Amino acid sequence: MVKTTVSVIKADVGSLPGHSRTHPKLLETAARMLKEAEGSIIIDSHVTHCGDDLELIMTHTRGEDNEEIHKLAWNVFTECARIAKEMKLYGAGQDLLADAFSGNVKGMGPGVAEMEFEERGSDPVLVFMADKTEPGAWNYFLYRIFADPFSTSGLVIDPSMHDGFTFEVHDVIEKRKILFNTPEESYSLLAYIGAPSRYVIKYVWKRNGEIAASTSTQRLNLMAGRYVGKDDPVMVIRAQSGFPSVGEVIDPFRTPILVAGWMRGSHHGPFMPVGVCDANCTAFDGPPRVICLGFQICNGKLIGPADMFDDPAFDRVRDRCCELTDVLRAHGPFEPHRLSLEEMEYTTLPGVEKQFKDRWEDIPE
Repeated sequence: MVKTTVSVIKADVGSLPGHSRTHPKLLETAARMLKEAEGSIIIDSHVTHCGDDLELIMTHTRGEDNEEIHKLAWNVFTECARIAKEMKLYGAGQDLLADAFSGNVKGMGPGVAEMEFEERGSDPVLVFMADKTEPGAWNYFLYRIFADPFSTSGLVIDPSMHDGFTFEVHDVIEKRKILFNTPEESYSLLAYIGAPSRYVIKYVWKRNGEIAASTSTQRLNLMAGRYVGKDDPVMVIRAQSGFPSVGEVIDPFRTPILVAGWMRGSHHGPFMPVGVCDANCTAFDGPPRVICLGFQICNGKLIGPADMFDDPAFDRVRDRCCELTDVLRAHGPFEPHRLSLEEMEYTTLPGVEKQFKDRWEDIPE
């Protein structure tokens, strides 16, 4: 049976003003280029943005890490970066860390989340896209969705989910990975993913091997060797019929959590779920935003999207995020608003410290 692949590939290729939003011309260019590829390279596509990130959602039958799919995305990003430079948009081409395409976009700057699966009789897929934060921001939500019975009642009352899920966790510093089975290894899983700046959930599977979730784990600063902006991750989750329901997938986002990123990638801030129309980061270049588009997959076609957070049921969490924004902003340059020194090593702060390294003196014992 032919399998369907959903590929979500994103990059910041220029925005206005500053880091707040993607220019409509870039969205139009990307949508046109993907539309021209439909019927040959891809089956279907949808283009959107979250803050200053250009988001490409594509379906095809070529599997993960396919060279033609990744080259198509790279060509879209480079053309949009060219237009952004012509318009002198801010950060034009910022996430494109290479001069030429070399097989796939991994390690070249763009973020990638892909999954390949056999379509069910009805296959709901939710695509999450974030701005002003890091890949580990998904850790909390993936645990709540796939391992917390107080959040996902299906783990208790649905026989098809009762065996639990397997999590693949990546150590983005040491470049290694490990698998944890839940519920029996839940505590061990939490020991790692509670440190989201280093340990990031890449995949979630049912215990029978069916893919349930896929995320982007690229860390731009580690790839570039310097601060070039936050990673702004993406995530794809399958729902219903053996997986958590759509409502169980999005409900954890009604809890405001603090994530790393925000202004200059150097602050903790509340992760605010918003509709696409509100995915524009302005308050202190934030706070960090997350959008969710829901689709039904039908023979590779994207039926939708539905804007899942464009709902008054999420008004309260948005209000609480604004309150937390006020509390954290009052800290100014002090922790915990500013990231810890260990995490600041991957920002622009080392450039400041370098200026004063010769002025430090040893203190006599």
